[in-house]
Amino acid sequence: MPTPHISAPDGAFAPTVLMPGDPKRAARIAHNFLDGAELVTEVRGMTGFTGTWQGMPISVMPSGMGVPSAAIYITELIRSYGVTRLIRVGTAGVYQPDLGLRQIIAAESAVTNSNLPAMIGAAGPIVGSASLLAAATATAETHDVSLITGQVFTSDVFYEPNNDAQDRHTADGVLCVEMECAALYAIAALEGVDALAMFTMTDHLVTGEHLSSDERQMGVDEMIELALNTAVHATT
Repeated sequence: MPTPHISAPDGAFAPTVLMPGDPKRAARIAHNFLDGAELVTEVRGMTGFTGTWQGMPISVMPSGMGVPSAAIYITELIRSYGVTRLIRVGTAGVYQPDLGLRQIIAAESAVTNSNLPAMIGAAGPIVGSASLLAAATATAETHDVSLITGQVFTSDVFYEPNNDAQDRHTADGVLCVEMECAALYAIAALEGVDALAMFTMTDHLVTGEHLSSDERQMGVDEMIELALNTAVHATT
């Protein structure tokens, strides 16, 4: 049923939902990748769509930026629309000097400075779905896509006051920084559904390199196709 933030009718969302942060990216995924995509919600400009990929029903719903926004949409999709599989498709900043731009990462786990996991009673460690991670790894191998798995940092702070957090996480082997994964994994674990976060590396926080707009789009498209194929693999 409709929620305060999603206006879709019952049954409008597929069991599997891809979650970019940006509503415009959600629309691009729907129009460029899905067959028969239909708009199912647009409250506050957060445009959600449902269509098919290789005959499988798939929905796309933006999360907005940061843990609080993502937590709203993740919770409502699960509790009000019966979504059982969520795959975050985003971008991230590189923490490891030998990790290249455009590299795709699937998060095995997340560390965070957000209070949300503790506030909602999520037990640590904060990990994704083992079955979805295995499906992503197998799909990447089948489609000859370079995929690295490991730990990511979910930060509540975009503009850090200094480099202390970056230096600490780089030393600890954390691969990259982003702003939603910990919320996704914590809520999914509590609600008993599967979740995986995948990212394209677009900004190198060690070397200062950045992808151009065209390079960014190509890298993101490759990651989105991997996520869609992972969803199919996970159901077969």
